[in-house]
Amino acid sequence: MVAWQRARMQTSFVRTSHLKTFKTMQRNSELLKNVSSRILIGALPMEKKLLTIGISSAWHPRGSSHLLDTLQSLFSASSPAERRHSIVLVQLADPDPRWLDEMISNISTLFKSYVQARQLVVITTPLNRYLPLKGLTKHFNDTPAYVVLRSKQNMNYAFLMNFATNHSDYFLTMEDDVKCAPGFVTQIASILSAWEREPWVTLEFCQLGFTGKLFRTRDLSGFVRFLLLFYQEMPCNNLLSHFRDILRQKKAIRFFPFLFQHMGKYSPFGGRFDMLKGEEFKENDTGSPSNPAATLYTDLNATDGSVLMNAYSLDESFFYTKEATAGSHLTVLLNIPAVVFRVQVLTGSELKKENQLEEGQVELGYDSTNRINDCDDYILLGLLINGILDKHVLSEESGKKVKCVRVVVTAPLPSGLIVRHINLWIKETEKYTQKPLEVLGVVRLESTEVTKH
Repeated sequence: MVAWQRARMQTSFVRTSHLKTFKTMQRNSELLKNVSSRILIGALPMEKKLLTIGISSAWHPRGSSHLLDTLQSLFSASSPAERRHSIVLVQLADPDPRWLDEMISNISTLFKSYVQARQLVVITTPLNRYLPLKGLTKHFNDTPAYVVLRSKQNMNYAFLMNFATNHSDYFLTMEDDVKCAPGFVTQIASILSAWEREPWVTLEFCQLGFTGKLFRTRDLSGFVRFLLLFYQEMPCNNLLSHFRDILRQKKAIRFFPFLFQHMGKYSPFGGRFDMLKGEEFKENDTGSPSNPAATLYTDLNATDGSVLMNAYSLDESFFYTKEATAGSHLTVLLNIPAVVFRVQVLTGSELKKENQLEEGQVELGYDSTNRINDCDDYILLGLLINGILDKHVLSEESGKKVKCVRVVVTAPLPSGLIVRHINLWIKETEKYTQKPLEVLGVVRLESTEVTKH
């Protein structure tokens, strides 16, 4: 479906009609002439793609960024064929060097294969290219701090979209705290095939915030200049409504069920999210964990009669140790190596949230030398956040079999450690293949001008 849509895009398309006054107003932009966004990680693809998925991320005042989890979801929810027709473009938009270095390191390590395949590119824009953030216009009783935040976010997305103008036929906006429905690229491509000749400015695959808004890339330059002209007036999702209206799309065109869901409770544009569940979002249910036969090894000392195997059991038992030092580990050694596609590690008391592994990581081990009690090659799967890791294995399509799953303590714990569950999901077939999803059968529109089935 994706390849078919790409071929059609190259042979036939209908341009939207821009207002002459708006084109004149935007014809020259001195700011964009001086923009010099630079690549931090990766390289752009050699050929034009169908879709660029653009994410702008910065440090969040309310807590740590979900960017790594969002990238995990993006790649695990798309098949190898879908990834060949898309590129993920991430803008790191926070000037703090410590945060920037940490994100560069984590992305380079966790998503190395996608960087090497030119499917993931990370950029940044120097702070001196931004418009003034002092003395900004205040509307709607907003606090000065919020006005600065939304104004900078408008410029973040403007610079991100400006960089993405020539690399694909379509551009999809994404915030950095999003979970994706499986096969979302194919589902978007199928909708594009039906809407190819229709007059639209944006199609929406998520209602909240600035996530899931699809543009034709030929319209991006207009919206970029619109954002920069009115960057201090209101958030970019509100500016998008006015931009659509100028280009004669009076109502939002939304498709259900939504393909994206916010993971956090708070929108970066202010206010809380009401989490969409049920038919509003297509969840990827992987069923119950498999936990195949395995042996566990550790250098941690069991406490109060605790049994090491409890950490791997599927009941409510757990493993407890009074002391854990940096470098300590708990390793699951599978009796028969298997294709693992999801790993979940739960630490700490479920009720009191105590004895969590606050600083730790999970690694996958492979073995080419038939070691008895260990593996000879480990790769980082992810970091524990609030004592928990729940990740899809991004390289599952390769069919490479995992022999070891290792939980590593990276800093001393102030108190004891509880490991409630190490859960594994495995593929029973020799090679992982993603089942095609049904094409969306129902399109619900919030438009009085267009009706489509």
